[in-house]
Amino acid sequence: MNIEQMFERADVEQLVRAVLLLEGEEEARAFLTDLCTPREICDFAQRLQVARYLDEGEPYVEVQARTGASSTTVSRVSKALNGEHGGYRRILIKLEDGE
Repeated sequence: MNIEQMFERADVEQLVRAVLLLEGEEEARAFLTDLCTPREICDFAQRLQVARYLDEGEPYVEVQARTGASSTTVSRVSKALNGEHGGYRRILIKLEDGE
């Protein structure tokens, strides 16, 4: 299944709508706690941190050492960071604007 097909699924569309309905950190924490395992939440957080370090120009090896991420994860995040969808890039900009 490709990305476009995935987002055509009704259950995935419902998930996207649910995320858009979250208001504030407390709701986001509660939803993530119910939706994901602690390990999944930590994996998502690690990927976002990898994206941040890569965006700041850190070398792959340094990113691996600082985050504990595998070379495969760093490579995948890098590909997404520089890819066509722009999700990491957009959220990093929003996070920086909010800090």
